[in-house]
Amino acid sequence: MKNKDLRRLGLPDGECTAAARRILEASKGTGRDMRDVGADLARVAASPAAFADHAQYGELARLLAARVSAQAGFAPREGSAPCRIYGDDLEPGALQQMSNACRLPVAVAGALMPDAHQGYGLPIGGVLATDAAVIPYAVGVDIACRMKMTVLDLPVSALVASQHELTRAIEQETRFGVGAEFRERREHSVMDRDWNVTMVTQRCRDKAWAQLGTSGSGNHFVEFGVLEVFEPVDGLPSGEYLALLSHSGSRGTGAAVAQHYSNVARERHPELPQDLSHLAWLDLASEAGAEYWAAMELMGAYAAANHELIHRHVARALGAAVRLDVENHHNFAWRERHILADGTERDVIVHRKGATPAGLGVLGIIPGSMAAPGYLVRGKGDEASLRSASHGAGRRMSRTRAKQEFTWADTRRVLDERGVTLLSAGIDEAPMAYKDIDSVMAAQQALVETIARFQPRLVKMAPAGEAPED
Repeated sequence: MKNKDLRRLGLPDGECTAAARRILEASKGTGRDMRDVGADLARVAASPAAFADHAQYGELARLLAARVSAQAGFAPREGSAPCRIYGDDLEPGALQQMSNACRLPVAVAGALMPDAHQGYGLPIGGVLATDAAVIPYAVGVDIACRMKMTVLDLPVSALVASQHELTRAIEQETRFGVGAEFRERREHSVMDRDWNVTMVTQRCRDKAWAQLGTSGSGNHFVEFGVLEVFEPVDGLPSGEYLALLSHSGSRGTGAAVAQHYSNVARERHPELPQDLSHLAWLDLASEAGAEYWAAMELMGAYAAANHELIHRHVARALGAAVRLDVENHHNFAWRERHILADGTERDVIVHRKGATPAGLGVLGIIPGSMAAPGYLVRGKGDEASLRSASHGAGRRMSRTRAKQEFTWADTRRVLDERGVTLLSAGIDEAPMAYKDIDSVMAAQQALVETIARFQPRLVKMAPAGEAPED
């Protein structure tokens, strides 16, 4: 059984899940049907007191009973933290998750972006300010996932005339897939940083180095396209340019950091009810909180290094120079000072899970889908949004539903209509699975101004069958 199966039985993650797994393991040699064992586990979850002295289920029952006792003492925030919602027709699950987050005792303010959809703990597109606390699952599993765009000094006509060379550059200079690595490791100063800041980063350093410069899976991509610049930006005049755009994060090491410290946080807050358990926090003054923060910062530098290497090596392979370089990241927490809804100004920890920083004058990239445009934007510094904007178009359906609903024939028709060449992807990333990017942009006009539009033309993602890392 997977963790999600155990959750369906009523068993929370952490110590209870571990105890249930020990029971499952011990039952394997007895000849019992695992479905019967699962039914027993469900009964223990429903009535732990009745099994407190049971020889096989007693440990699990006592852990569950202790959790029930702790939850009885949970004291939510007195009145939900103020939260601004952007966009219409957002998923009920995402709205409920945001409402849950604003009930936390450490919550100060929240905002929900127009690309929002349900995730773990905080929804994707959720922004949450807290008081001296960091929530690993409000940062996200793919810590410091980033967007990076470089404008190259190649003609737009190269998208057709030199498509073979562009394809070869993408396919040779990065790797896609969950376990993707380079045999000949890439060099970057990020590997000279202190990876001993936590036992997780220390243990994963070798793996991180092997994956340095790779792109992973899920909604991660590397693509060439046409950037139409509406107004001069950082010395680049208005006009059309060939640009390279990438989206990926901190790979397996970031996921390991997220999982470890989320478990630590949940164990420290057994009082949280089940619907809030993934929002367990770490006090920044605590040793675990300081460790997580240091690991998160390291993952930010590591994710930036991944993108830097991808863009550097692709440009070098093409013999091209870079005319403009823009990047931003999401799935991160920042120490910031904000003016809150009550007019007070204070220091808070701002979590942006699938949300782009949009401070006054700050450049950002908001992609659409493999067949829809993305936008280069300048932040307006809106305080109600905690100076944030969407990180993309956002999914309008789950991966499972997309696989059931769409075919490659459907997808290729859309791609052909938009003039997009797709090198590889899973059908769960079909453009029809995403919201309309222009509707999302219209819903956040108060948050960002659009200064350029990027139209994908040559796109590569992880092939079908890869588990998502986003």
